[in-house]
Amino acid sequence: MAGFRALARQVRDPDRDPSQRRQALRKCLERFAPYGHRATWQHLCRNAGFHPDDREPDPALLVAALEELEEARAVWLAYESEVAARRKREKREGIRQPTALDEWHRRTWGGRSLLHCDPAQPPTPRLAEVLRRMISVMDVRATPPQRRGLRLETGSRTEVRTEPAGRREARTPRRQGTGPRLGFSTPLPSQG
Repeated sequence: MAGFRALARQVRDPDRDPSQRRQALRKCLERFAPYGHRATWQHLCRNAGFHPDDREPDPALLVAALEELEEARAVWLAYESEVAARRKREKREGIRQPTALDEWHRRTWGGRSLLHCDPAQPPTPRLAEVLRRMISVMDVRATPPQRRGLRLETGSRTEVRTEPAGRREARTPRRQGTGPRLGFSTPLPSQG
């Protein structure tokens, strides 16, 4: 099974028939389709200027559609690398619990069906612009208040403790007057 870049080369290959180049573009949508397969195909065809049912469109129009798709994919790949770098930093700091942003990213991993829309009426701006807007909105919604500069109530700070085996564990400090929490400072009943 060919990857996105190999299929993009097939779309640009002047030695291929226009129908084969069209098919390669359709297969690119199996790897990256922000609106879902049908809606992204409709969007690319409309923006490039050929009919979705045209079996042998002008190769220049196919390349124009591919360029829009590659531009959007570059935006998405940059976002995915930022998420990976952020999670790596957080794990190094002992923050193991994923945020709401990570849940959204997990559900949309790979860039398929990021924005559900009617295939007959996909958004009109370029894919890359829609993705930039969507990512910025999701970043603001999912960023915890302390990262946006808002104050949190006292006692909600997370401490990092290193176990004797070198494993790090994040935990919230206990409030005074409460008993020990099972799993942090008392052994489990099976441990004696």
